[in-house]
Amino acid sequence: MVRHSSRLPPAALLIAACALWGAATVLSKALLASIPPVTLLVLQLAPSALALWIVAAAAARPIPARAHLVPLALLGILNPGISYTLSLMGVARIPAGVSTVLWAAEPLMILGLAALVLGEAITWRLLLTMLIGAVGVGFVADLGGALGDLGGDAAGTLLLLGAVLCCAFYTVFSRKLGEFVDPSVTVAIQQTAGLAWALALLSAGTQYGSPADIAALPPGLLAAAAVSGLLYYAAAYWLYITALKSVPAAIAGSYFNIIPIFGVGLAYVFLGETLTLLQGLGAAAILISGYMLVRLTSGAGEETRVAADVTLTRKIE
Repeated sequence: MVRHSSRLPPAALLIAACALWGAATVLSKALLASIPPVTLLVLQLAPSALALWIVAAAAARPIPARAHLVPLALLGILNPGISYTLSLMGVARIPAGVSTVLWAAEPLMILGLAALVLGEAITWRLLLTMLIGAVGVGFVADLGGALGDLGGDAAGTLLLLGAVLCCAFYTVFSRKLGEFVDPSVTVAIQQTAGLAWALALLSAGTQYGSPADIAALPPGLLAAAAVSGLLYYAAAYWLYITALKSVPAAIAGSYFNIIPIFGVGLAYVFLGETLTLLQGLGAAAILISGYMLVRLTSGAGEETRVAADVTLTRKIE
């Protein structure tokens, strides 16, 4: 077993990852107005994978054994490959509020899968935390309007639900493999595999993207796509996988409900948008859920460290 450490507590890593995902989601949504989904995915993953391999090489991180390499690559095809292909296709077809509400289902999917695959306990405190966060997300995303729009584009809704399910599987199985591989190498392998998937789709020249799209884009859009990829994939996923080694998958996944807070905050600061009363109450509920998650993460992280120390001591003896 390979042990990894971080100077920052898992809760800080997860909150930072959510902040980057929130910021990059706003940027990606804007870029989709000018760049087809698969083309954007390639432009985001290419600089991200390159940056991650540079970091791994500079730190002299070892390449994992084949027994771990193949599963990691398959997880990369699943996410970000298949999942974000489906997500970008879906987001381009449905309103932002619908997208936010659908992604709020991911923590519950992770909770169920983690119980089945990893044997993680389902506690009432975690369920309550998830419920408060999900209600907050619903209010922030204007749940009533979002539910009314669900039937507007059934294909877009199904695409996004497929993406959410892929990400839930990714979290659970990445947690299972996480003890054996360095985070930077884990994410580099996964995103390289995801990039290979996206390049294969791009070469097919569908309505969702073709090689000709890249040549036609101005430098400013190419740079914006690269920045969004570095934020969304390289930095955020490294933070997430690092934290995932120290806390249960269900707790780590519950942090996803915090992401809308950063989207709302950015819209308020940079776009001058204001919150309705219900959205304000929703934001407050998400913040309460976030505080409860930090408490849960602290306790779970300590239990994981103690268990790892006991295992290491037994091996030494």
